[in-house]
Amino acid sequence: MRPTVRTKICGLKTPQTVAAAVSAGAAYVGFNFVPKSPRYAAPELARTLALDVPEGVAKVGLVVDQDDAALDALLEVVPLDFLQLHGSEAPERVSEVRARYGLPVIKAVGLRDAEDLPAIAAFEAVADQVLVDAKPPRGATLEGGNGVTFDWRLIAGRKWSKPWMLAGGLTVENVAQAVSLTGARQVDLSSGVETAPGVKDAALIRAFLAAVP
Repeated sequence: MRPTVRTKICGLKTPQTVAAAVSAGAAYVGFNFVPKSPRYAAPELARTLALDVPEGVAKVGLVVDQDDAALDALLEVVPLDFLQLHGSEAPERVSEVRARYGLPVIKAVGLRDAEDLPAIAAFEAVADQVLVDAKPPRGATLEGGNGVTFDWRLIAGRKWSKPWMLAGGLTVENVAQAVSLTGARQVDLSSGVETAPGVKDAALIRAFLAAVP
């Protein structure tokens, strides 16, 4: 039985962890196509994993500042249902990607303080969904998957016209509080179900989904 709050497990790289996410009720499975990330999945591997994902579970590809040639090559190999733009893409680029590929786009927006909130509205106007994430720590080399939270009170009670996901440092221990405080109906995580950077654990995936309200 799926949790009421829809969950995305990102950065999956093995059949065992994909199967754990699906069987435990994840609504989305995510594949990371950022080569410098410890969660990187080569397109050929992601294709094999994606082909085993059943209907009804959305396959999401995470990319950072990719040009059309790179996206063309990726989508020729991997059957994806969503593209997640997790870099410094401008609203105009989000619109271009949606138009070119005909796939719904999730745009990640990093928050650290109230000054970052206007960006959500800018991307809400052009993306199909917004992923509200914690800004990377200063000096971090990865745009996401850093295991840090932001002050959830920044978005408590806020309403947006598009579906959105809460991300950033979610764990078995804090996800229920995060959902309660923000009103999120969707959550996304990667590092919170790992035993080491990039190493997902099937038991942690199952435990996290069991903890999601």
